[in-house]
Amino acid sequence: MSEPTLLRMERVACLRGGRLLFEGLDLVLERGEAALVTGPNGAGKSSLIRIAAGLLRASAGTVARDGEAALADEGLALDAKLPLGRALAFWARLDGTAPGAAMEAMGLTRLAAVPVRMLSTGQRKRAALARVIASGAPLWLLDEPANGLDTDGEQRLAAAMANHLAGGGAILAASHQPLGLDGAKRVAL
Repeated sequence: MSEPTLLRMERVACLRGGRLLFEGLDLVLERGEAALVTGPNGAGKSSLIRIAAGLLRASAGTVARDGEAALADEGLALDAKLPLGRALAFWARLDGTAPGAAMEAMGLTRLAAVPVRMLSTGQRKRAALARVIASGAPLWLLDEPANGLDTDGEQRLAAAMANHLAGGGAILAASHQPLGLDGAKRVAL
């Protein structure tokens, strides 16, 4: 029996502000697969990620997901007033998981008591990625996940993505930077 397709996009088009960003896009992600979306600024990379997340409607075509998806984009989605550990625990409780391993994976354990509002840009990006890791979602949607990360953060991101894929998850990522997704499908916009 074949594994379920986690994401299927057929003949997808995106029109934003009266401007056609892309059309006729086909993409299938099975368990253990990744796709890397590339292109110049304004080409529609973030829009494609948002369409896959169900936050933006495709102008044409169909999008189907099997299972939950977790999104990391420019929005942190963590309560800025709470200490990081408690802010991540909020989402982990909703997802029925625990944030400890995700915080460790992104090198955040020592920052558990620090209010989210006090985190640096790179620490905030690590926190957003830890939220995705802790979600348990089989499909990760990552929009510029390496932005703001130092070398250690980039290495931790690459390790987390490799572990997710090895565990049967799938990743759709948009980036201008190398992410260590060797063998990923390429989607050039």
